Amino acid sequence: MFVCGVDEAGRGCVFGPLVVAGVVFDKENIEVLRGIGVKDSKLLTPRERREIAEKIKSLALKFKVVEVAPAEIDSYVLRGKKLRKLNWIEAKVMAKVIEELDPDIAYVDASDINAERFGRWVEEFLTKKIRVVSEHDADRKWLIVGAASILAKVHRDKVIGELKTAYGDFGSGYPHDPKTLKFLEEWIKTHKKPPEFARKSWKTVKKLLSKQEKLKLQ
Repeated sequence: MFVCGVDEAGRGCVFGPLVVAGVVFDKENIEVLRGIGVKDSKLLTPRERREIAEKIKSLALKFKVVEVAPAEIDSYVLRGKKLRKLNWIEAKVMAKVIEELDPDIAYVDASDINAERFGRWVEEFLTKKIRVVSEHDADRKWLIVGAASILAKVHRDKVIGELKTAYGDFGSGYPHDPKTLKFLEEWIKTHKKPPEFARKSWKTVKKLLSKQEKLKLQ
């Protein structure tokens, strides 16, 4: 039986893409992931993640990584409620990854508050019959999802590193990071608009744009 794990990285970040990764192993060989140190990517150092990611790729039957650009995220989120639309696009991309990898069963880390509902969304996007198991904290419960979370995180870290090389250090890229907020505020103040790699539909960006507009009227 071919088993797939799917997870994402960068969901709440104001900068950069949302990254979705999927990986396939034969059910009988999944335990090898424990031996190479696979666990929830948040529990590993960046160096550990990079090293383990290479081992996962060499051992996996198949793997797939997809980037969802900020502009694409904005195009969906701006059509309706942010949380619902973000969950919806994530389910759609996860289905795309699952379909390409074509496993017998896929385990996904549910982003929606209702894990069962999220699983149904993923299945609805599939054009072939594949069983989907959707759970919260699946990257901690299932080795195969933990492996996917590592691939997603390593890929996104690489993209963020490239952005920092090109534009300067903006911190973690998350709205709660003072360094990120300062970078974004200074950028908008200088360029009169957010950077292309920012998610313009995020409340953080909207607030800073509104602040800039008020300053212009004074």
